[in-house]
Amino acid sequence: MVTQSSMHLAEAMYLTIVAALWGLTNPLLKKNSQGIEVIQCKGKISQMFAEITFLVSNWKYIVSFLLNQTGSLVYYITLSTADLTLAVPITNSMTFIFTAVSSHIMGERLLNAYILSGIALVAAGVLLCVQGKSSALHS
Repeated sequence: MVTQSSMHLAEAMYLTIVAALWGLTNPLLKKNSQGIEVIQCKGKISQMFAEITFLVSNWKYIVSFLLNQTGSLVYYITLSTADLTLAVPITNSMTFIFTAVSSHIMGERLLNAYILSGIALVAAGVLLCVQGKSSALHS
């Protein structure tokens, strides 16, 4: 028998997977699209097609993009059963944490005291939201 608690745990797990996919691919998409800024064509349409061709021909960018979109697909599926008052803020908040950590790992940005404080506050906020919702359901 599936309990309400196990459903919420599964939803939280899926939303964390979404946040991880989005957060881990954000710095990869940025890194793997480097070089697009030097493409110069006359006309907006030609410029757009040149940039699309650049991105589509870059397999590292495509892999990053597909992983990111996999997160979007899981998010869309999870939203069909998840509580929206938790799903949206939790996913977006956790995406920030995964982006900050993965950017640090890739050498893009150092984790300073402000960023670490932000991560701690975001994590505490997510825990408070989940706890508040959980206690409201049991009341």
